[in-house]
Amino acid sequence: MKTLLPFASDYMEGAYPAILERLSAINTIPQDGYGTDGISETARQKILEACHCPDGEVHFLSGGTQTNAVVIDAILRRYEGVIAVSTGHVSIHEAGAIEYTGHKVIELPQHQGKLAASDVTRFMENFEADASKDHLVQPGMVYISQPTEYGTLYSKKELAELSEVCKKYNLALYADGARLAYALATPENDVTLADLATYCTAFYIGGTKCGALIGEAVVLPKKGLIPHFFTIIKQHGALLAKGWLLGTQFDVLFSDNCYEKIGKTAIEYADAIRKGLKDAGFDLYFPTATNQIFIIMANQKLAALSQKVAFSTWEAYDADHTVIRLATSWATTKEDTDSLIACLKKL
Repeated sequence: MKTLLPFASDYMEGAYPAILERLSAINTIPQDGYGTDGISETARQKILEACHCPDGEVHFLSGGTQTNAVVIDAILRRYEGVIAVSTGHVSIHEAGAIEYTGHKVIELPQHQGKLAASDVTRFMENFEADASKDHLVQPGMVYISQPTEYGTLYSKKELAELSEVCKKYNLALYADGARLAYALATPENDVTLADLATYCTAFYIGGTKCGALIGEAVVLPKKGLIPHFFTIIKQHGALLAKGWLLGTQFDVLFSDNCYEKIGKTAIEYADAIRKGLKDAGFDLYFPTATNQIFIIMANQKLAALSQKVAFSTWEAYDADHTVIRLATSWATTKEDTDSLIACLKKL
């Protein structure tokens, strides 16, 4: 079996070694179920401390799409929808999971993957002025992701602006943090966990793409924000009996600042790849600073690249070119990075 260089995504490897060691160490020790065990509670306290919201709540779920669907459905009323950019994960890469819960995704324009506060304001002004608004889906939430689907970052200023608009129009602000570790590890980033807790109604800290086997941690900065959220998670079929499996992983990730450090090599190697692409004369779709790199690739080169490298095909650029994505992860090695750069230079 031919092994390709692994740059298709950031969930291709297993788990950070310390997580496997911890799981192995407690493997035969009985734990209370549904996340009520002591390890999960310790993990919750560590996360709340890192987010500077000691009176909040943390709930563990198993995957990103599941988390988005459960949180959005729990916060919105039955007649409400969620605002997101047209390239948002909930808009294009979740197979209609949000709509499946009965909530429309209201798409607005994207700006290198980001949602502008001015666009939300304009939409809400037009909505409020519409004489037929009672016949429309009522906007109840704004969805963003940090980083975005295109690997770009919201600045603290942009996050604050979105928060201000949401408060003005009584909209919840929810941040998808599937790749949050890579945002936190990026030198250009100025948004901290505490900032997310300050400006967002709710957000989640990604584990699946950031060193965990599976798992995401939902943070509700204000306790009781979603009444009976535990029961709602259960109702959605998203409550693991072996909840300690998730809590233990986050206990490791939030020990010794592991989560804020785990993405650093991914960013370093992504930067090396960006430099290699520039040296080889490739055009980036647009600049990114995180672990995702989007390249405009001539279609005639794709077959040769696919023989040696696992990558993601993103979208058609024009008749002769395709946008592809390369992604590094916490597990990316210098050897694979150097091999990839050498391969790109030979195309």
